[in-house]
Amino acid sequence: MTTRLLLFLLLSATAASASTTPTAERKNEIGHLVQQDCGSCHGLTLKGGLGPSLEPERLRQYPQDYLEMTILHGRPGTPMPPWSAILTAEEINYIATQLLKGTWYVQ
Repeated sequence: MTTRLLLFLLLSATAASASTTPTAERKNEIGHLVQQDCGSCHGLTLKGGLGPSLEPERLRQYPQDYLEMTILHGRPGTPMPPWSAILTAEEINYIATQLLKGTWYVQ
């Protein structure tokens, strides 16, 4: 039942946001959010800290939709918060895509 609810919420969030790609300005804002907010737990170089590493080699073991659900809903019982209140489904998709490509990974 929980999986169905999560799938419904993800599909609802996707349908509610107007299927728009983030603008260049918004992509810059999202990049800052990833470096600063995500980096505060996952390490400023995203190699891990309180939260696990966000290195692409580690993340590739997960399907992209799993990463998106994690960003969207967080991880109950852990410090990972849900980001659905401030990010659209498209923005979350953009973050997951960039993390898998290693765009925000700093060596």
